[in-house]
Amino acid sequence: MAGRIPTCAAMLLAGAAVLMAPLAAQEPSFRSSTGAVSLFATVVDANKRLVPDLTKGDFEVLDNDKLQTLTVFDNEVRPITVVVLLDTSLSMTGSIKLLQEAAESFVMRLLPDDKAKVGAFNDKIQVSDKFTNNRDGLVSDAKNLDFGNDTRLWDGLTTGLDELKGLDGRRVVLVFTDGDDTSSRSSLGHVIDRARAEEVMVYAIGLESRMVVDGRTIRTRPDGGLKKLAEETGGGYFELKDSTELAPTFTKVAQELHSQYALAFEATRLDGKVHKLMVKMKQPGMIARARRSYLAEVDRAPSTRP
Repeated sequence: MAGRIPTCAAMLLAGAAVLMAPLAAQEPSFRSSTGAVSLFATVVDANKRLVPDLTKGDFEVLDNDKLQTLTVFDNEVRPITVVVLLDTSLSMTGSIKLLQEAAESFVMRLLPDDKAKVGAFNDKIQVSDKFTNNRDGLVSDAKNLDFGNDTRLWDGLTTGLDELKGLDGRRVVLVFTDGDDTSSRSSLGHVIDRARAEEVMVYAIGLESRMVVDGRTIRTRPDGGLKKLAEETGGGYFELKDSTELAPTFTKVAQELHSQYALAFEATRLDGKVHKLMVKMKQPGMIARARRSYLAEVDRAPSTRP
């Protein structure tokens, strides 16, 4: 079982909850039946700037290369539930303060209806006690993470999926690492299969790292499987060369998560197989990023929140 980080008593944001309740009550159901397939798309232009003002007619969604009719389309900001997982293995010793500051820059940009946990992986896995929108508490959690030697990347991601399992709404894992997995029991394939079936979006940030061991400089690069995982689930992948890029990149992820388009269509074949998904843009120069597949199970449980 994953270790737990001690947290401060959660502050009840009663005023914000009262203000946001009418909006939540009016929010449309994103999946109305077991056959509805939902996805979130990030759209950028040729200069990689977010494009916020597109219409339904700008999008084409294909299921196994067949064009689908969209039953849901909007670009309203929708709440997220996110697990932030940070690599605190030996190679991160020299950059841990910058990593903690980067995590702080992310959680401070969470909106009142967002909820998060903060965790770490090394030779251990630890995650904070409960999902909260108390940003000060989350910052404190990030500053109290333990350290270790190994990099149990896939085990860490499996724990992140466990934390999100069964929750409604948009579920996201934001993971950071500077190296390859070294000692996980889980595998990349297992994590991809679970993220696909459970419809969890993964954002991954990797850092090239350098450390001196016995007088030798050792360079590490983030695990190559992270890019595949992020692309498969519709998240973003960012590979950095300098730790000073951490905070701006974590900030960019927060901006993207609050600037996505919600799309859905009704699946015509629930055959128990993995279906290929593709989102195309009609306007030249526009690029959409969304999950690339879904599992067309007959017993897909309907969700009442996006």
